[in-house]
Amino acid sequence: MTEQEANKICDKIRQVAYDLHVYLGVGYLEKVYENGLAHRLTKAGMAVQSQVPIQVADEDDFVIGEYVADMVVDGIIIELKSVSTLLQIHLSQLLNYMKAMKLEHGLLINFGSEKFQCKKVAESL
Repeated sequence: MTEQEANKICDKIRQVAYDLHVYLGVGYLEKVYENGLAHRLTKAGMAVQSQVPIQVADEDDFVIGEYVADMVVDGIIIELKSVSTLLQIHLSQLLNYMKAMKLEHGLLINFGSEKFQCKKVAESL
């Protein structure tokens, strides 16, 4: 996917997430925002996968860990949070998921702050 295509998808996801944040406000568990975002993105015609399994492998492809990504939408991994402040560890988590899934683009979205927070991340493989 080109950078321009990724930016277009991310912009659409960001707007849908922002609209959901305005509608729901803060205070719900992450799962509520995840369900709402998946519903709205699907209605918007986007390909949404929720709770996507991730295998972390050693250099010889031996699986050393398993995680679950909140969402993958049209090739963009989304890590959702419902916390008062995003921390570096949240960004590191997204970067690690991107590396394990071999995806170049991701969004870190926080619904737990009064001010909507969404960070786009791009990494070369």
